[in-house]
Amino acid sequence: MNAIDEPVRAELNRLRESIDNIDAAVVHMLAERFKATQQVGHLKAEHHLPPADPAREARQIDRLRRLAESAKLDPAFAEKLLNFIVAEVIRHHERIAEQSAGEPYGTPGA
Repeated sequence: MNAIDEPVRAELNRLRESIDNIDAAVVHMLAERFKATQQVGHLKAEHHLPPADPAREARQIDRLRRLAESAKLDPAFAEKLLNFIVAEVIRHHERIAEQSAGEPYGTPGA
């Protein structure tokens, strides 16, 4: 393994700290997104709506691909990421619907 010069090590550490901060922000943003989608899941369950909305998902994919292109991010990567997130959201919505099916109508938290 090659020894790293101190200025290079300092720059590497600075960049890695920035990456760590961005990762933390991404995790917090995902947590906020999932809080909102949980609310959507409860609303859908309450009104007996399906967990998935393919038309909305298609619009979101188109939107995200355009955003990715303008941000100089690979649109295919952005689409894969959104598909992964949407699959998790649908799984949550299905679980909420199953739980709410066993509760009397109007039960708090449904």
